[in-house]
Amino acid sequence: MPKHNYNYSQTDMYTAMYEQYYLNKPKNKKRKSVIRKNIVKKNKKGLLRKFITAVFFSLLLFIILPYSFKMFVADVFPNYTGNLYRIDYYKILYPTYNYLYKDLFLGKYIIKDTDYNKGLMVNIKQTNERMGLKSKLIETAAKYPEIKPSIYVWEYNGGTFVDINADSVFPAASIIKLPVLIEMFRKIEQGNFTLNDTIVLEDFYRAPGSGKLQYSQGGIAHSIDNLARIMIQNSDNSSTNMIIAKIGGMPEVNRAIKKWGIVNTRINNWLPDLDGTNTTTARDLAKMLYNIDKTNIVSSESKRHMAEYLSHVKNNRLIQAGLPKDAILLHKTGDIGFMLGDAGIVKTANGKKYIIVILAKRPYNSPKGKQFIVEASEIIYKNISF
Repeated sequence: MPKHNYNYSQTDMYTAMYEQYYLNKPKNKKRKSVIRKNIVKKNKKGLLRKFITAVFFSLLLFIILPYSFKMFVADVFPNYTGNLYRIDYYKILYPTYNYLYKDLFLGKYIIKDTDYNKGLMVNIKQTNERMGLKSKLIETAAKYPEIKPSIYVWEYNGGTFVDINADSVFPAASIIKLPVLIEMFRKIEQGNFTLNDTIVLEDFYRAPGSGKLQYSQGGIAHSIDNLARIMIQNSDNSSTNMIIAKIGGMPEVNRAIKKWGIVNTRINNWLPDLDGTNTTTARDLAKMLYNIDKTNIVSSESKRHMAEYLSHVKNNRLIQAGLPKDAILLHKTGDIGFMLGDAGIVKTANGKKYIIVILAKRPYNSPKGKQFIVEASEIIYKNISF
């Protein structure tokens, strides 16, 4: 471009400055490409630094620090043989490992869809619903408007039944101890432990509410047989927590329940579960009782022990209070104030047999809940036994 010789006295100041500093300034055509090359080099160096930093800190965190800590412990505590620094990499990669699984494969817990149609427990074989008995129970419930009931009854001889809100999910209260008992005996049959094995009472097992074990001296070993007995007969919460821990904790109990094909029963909290987060239904409980009695879900030897526990339950104020003295009842009760329930198998004086589950939501500690269950039990017994 030719040089311009403007007479600056005849040109405005801004035009003169532009001509002097920009039009006459030589161009550097390679400047942009040089800048791009420098940026690319810097980006490559930055990525390399990040990679090296990541590798360094990974080695430091997972290898150097654990090894150094181990050597420190060995020097300071030469007789210590424990493992203070163990890192479970599987749990880091899968943070839901401890509580979100449904099956066990090659020693690893995995998430797996549950096929309830292929559960280990079989469904109860129903025939016709006893509509006359159902009408009587509905009329009885109408006398207790503050009570929300769930009832399931199944009679052995003909398979007749009664279903009143049997699939409604209710707080399980202490009736959750029934599936805990079933899984305990299944673990025994698998060779994990025996009834004669012991568990030491530690403070973290102690639980308020039902049972006297909470007041016992700590550090004392108790047999599995005794713990299971007081869990059912006295509804002892501390012994229940000890047994749950022995069989693998709440996730293991839930995995077993799903494997049985039980849909709505789940244990979410250690005992006592005063908020009612442990759940079940009347139908689920009836199915468990049916399988204990009619199938090989547990062995004959296990059934004998279970029958002994379930036939000596101390709480006789619910279903049993509506039965004559010559009737036999195997059952488990539950009470958390706003929910009262009882589930069992009744054998009548004339040899008839039926499964009965009555759950009742009620105003907190209202005696109406107990009155309803007793009255309903009496109606059911009279209807089936005659």
